[in-house]
Amino acid sequence: MDQTLHQLGELLLGSVPTVILLTVLYALYTAIVHKPLRRVLDERRSKTEGAVEKSRADIAAAEARTAEYEQKLREARAAVFRAQEARRQQLLQDRTNALNEARSKAQAQVQSAKKDIESDRAAAEAGLPGEASALAQEIVRRVLQPAGAGQ
Repeated sequence: MDQTLHQLGELLLGSVPTVILLTVLYALYTAIVHKPLRRVLDERRSKTEGAVEKSRADIAAAEARTAEYEQKLREARAAVFRAQEARRQQLLQDRTNALNEARSKAQAQVQSAKKDIESDRAAAEAGLPGEASALAQEIVRRVLQPAGAGQ
């Protein structure tokens, strides 16, 4: 047993340079390869994710501009429709005013014509007895006149 322990001790003592060499190799690998590689990969990931985030932000900005454009377009259409409606209402009001004015003028002309007709009728009625008397005298004169004397 003593010999086994002695062999085990020699084996452990012989493996110390291998363990030290393996530890140095691991430290060198970590310092020379692993850390720079990890740094490059992290940088690449951050740039990739940054590009993805930037593209998402650009898409969101484009969607916002599109929504703003569509809103302005709707507002412009509404403004055009309001202007058309206002113009239509103004034309309708102008037509109504012109129609009312024409009716008023026509009514005034009718009233004027009625007054003229009434004054003509009154004048005719006033002159009728005189004309009737003159006509009656003319008839009586012709009837009483001897035949053939007046021609």
